[in-house]
Amino acid sequence: MKKTARLLNSKRDEVIDRWEKEVLQQVKAAPTSNKIALQDHVPNILDDIIEILNRHENTDDYFNDEKIHQIEENSLEHGRHRANSPNYTVDQIIHEYMIFNNVIISVLHKNDIAEESVFHLIKCSIDKAMLNSVTSFSESIQEMQNKLIGTLAHDIRNPLAAARMAIEMINYETGRERFEKVKKMSYNSVNRAIELVEGLLDSITVKAGEGIMLSFSETDLNQDIQTIYEEACEVFSEDIILKKKEQSIKGVFDGTAIRRLMENLINNAVKYGHSEKPVTITITNEDDWLKISVHNFGEPIPLDKQKEIFNFMEHGIQQRGKKLKSYGIGLTLVKMVAEAHGGSVELKSTKDFGTEFKIKLNKHKNAPGKKRTILNTEA
Repeated sequence: MKKTARLLNSKRDEVIDRWEKEVLQQVKAAPTSNKIALQDHVPNILDDIIEILNRHENTDDYFNDEKIHQIEENSLEHGRHRANSPNYTVDQIIHEYMIFNNVIISVLHKNDIAEESVFHLIKCSIDKAMLNSVTSFSESIQEMQNKLIGTLAHDIRNPLAAARMAIEMINYETGRERFEKVKKMSYNSVNRAIELVEGLLDSITVKAGEGIMLSFSETDLNQDIQTIYEEACEVFSEDIILKKKEQSIKGVFDGTAIRRLMENLINNAVKYGHSEKPVTITITNEDDWLKISVHNFGEPIPLDKQKEIFNFMEHGIQQRGKKLKSYGIGLTLVKMVAEAHGGSVELKSTKDFGTEFKIKLNKHKNAPGKKRTILNTEA
């Protein structure tokens, strides 16, 4: 088996290249992935198999080899990453592993390796990896669904809390103007909660690589942004400043999603900002772009965590011990919404400057209608 291990090690790049080529030709979802995402943990799994072959002369005891556990780890991560890649299904993951097995056997045959015990070990190792990947894939899809639904359910509480507060504030004695303002706030909050419930229903079924469903329409966000600001001022005691020109902000947007985006950023700014210094919201309306920034003073986000907090993968079970989890997957939602609008998210966070999230949205990227966001796990 050591001879086979040496051969596979020398042919490692050939195996991976052939596997990649055949996967791109035969697996429907593969062409949508870049080369790094496509290969994922497959080279690591091959290295594990080579190491197992190098350590054993027969198949009697290799199941107790610690490298089998390494295969388990790599294959679990492979399934988890495939769950975050658009359009993948269980049968396509199985197909990838079948191609992997066939390529390895083909290379061995080509080089006059025909030991049944070697083929048996390789097949058992790949079967174990395949089973782990499929299990991890299915569990990750369920985890995504639970997180998306959980985030929606959590966000529903914000408008309902605002509506309840508005109802509690209704008092005819404060004057008609104040009464109408509070009444409008209550109406808008309840209406937004209803829209979020509709989004909750859209999130019941999630496929690999999918995020929340957005509903785009021609709209003017000027009043929505003003309302978000006014409600934030009512809800929070901290000083909140809005810098915005009084002009229409017309484009094709999902207004509900942008409200959620802004509410998440404002909530985080208040939660993690210095209570005695203001939170500043700046709106810049250009011909093709809408730019939204939310700035607060306070402890900065550590530099090595600034990319991770946007990553859906970093909020999984393995990350429960990390402090960054307190930011929630709200920032993942912010990134999804921005990218679905053809835009981006930038973060600057230092001790002297404070923390600022800059959102850039393309006003004309989308046509009216529904569109499901993509979970982009790349940094």
